[in-house]
Amino acid sequence: MNSLHFTAESVTAGVLARDFTVGGVPGVLWSPASATDRAPLVLMGHGGGNHKKHPAMSGRAHRLVDGCGFHVAVLDAPGHGDRPRSEHDEREIAALFAARAAGEPEGPIVVRYNAHLAKLAVPEHHALLDALQELPEIGTDGPVGYWGLNMGTAIGVPFVAAEPRITAAVFGQHWPHVLAEHARRITVPIEFDLQWDDEHLARHDGLALFDAFASPQKSLHVNSGKHKELPRFEADSAVRFFARHLGTAAT
Repeated sequence: MNSLHFTAESVTAGVLARDFTVGGVPGVLWSPASATDRAPLVLMGHGGGNHKKHPAMSGRAHRLVDGCGFHVAVLDAPGHGDRPRSEHDEREIAALFAARAAGEPEGPIVVRYNAHLAKLAVPEHHALLDALQELPEIGTDGPVGYWGLNMGTAIGVPFVAAEPRITAAVFGQHWPHVLAEHARRITVPIEFDLQWDDEHLARHDGLALFDAFASPQKSLHVNSGKHKELPRFEADSAVRFFARHLGTAAT
């Protein structure tokens, strides 16, 4: 079994951040600086081209820790952050930039590349959850959520579909190709974000992925704006969603 090895820690505004590796994969765990036993856990997935400590990740983590007293963990995805890129990563990234420069659709390349990354990352997330639940402050009895948009959705949907310990999830902004098959096996509560004017993702594709989830409780959050213009208040909505479904009231 892979164990968590903590490598560094710091405290900012009452939030303890601990860098770690699990099976050689780097990650970060945010927790309340004061002792919190058996608090709920949220795993997060970062977007393409970003990393575990991207401001979007640290910002969401601080909201969950400050507002709910949760623990939050993020891994660097393969080829991202502190993990080296493979030749496959370099080819796919070059193809993406070439399509963008030529004004061609990026979707087919993103779907293909993210599906490849998910095959590598999903087992890593199972191992991460195993290791985190060995920590006394988390344990095996508490509820677990998942929050990931864009590439975080590409990794998160197959992970949640195969992981019965996840009890609620926030997804969004990805194509249904490849993912719809997994989404049909997900029945936990879902919140899903979609940008109505997304220049990369057609509306019908985003709606198709939302529709594929078998969850009896699912809500669609649609806002005007382009792909990178998701309103900040959707992060607050996600925190309230996890507070409802993981059992702690948001402040």
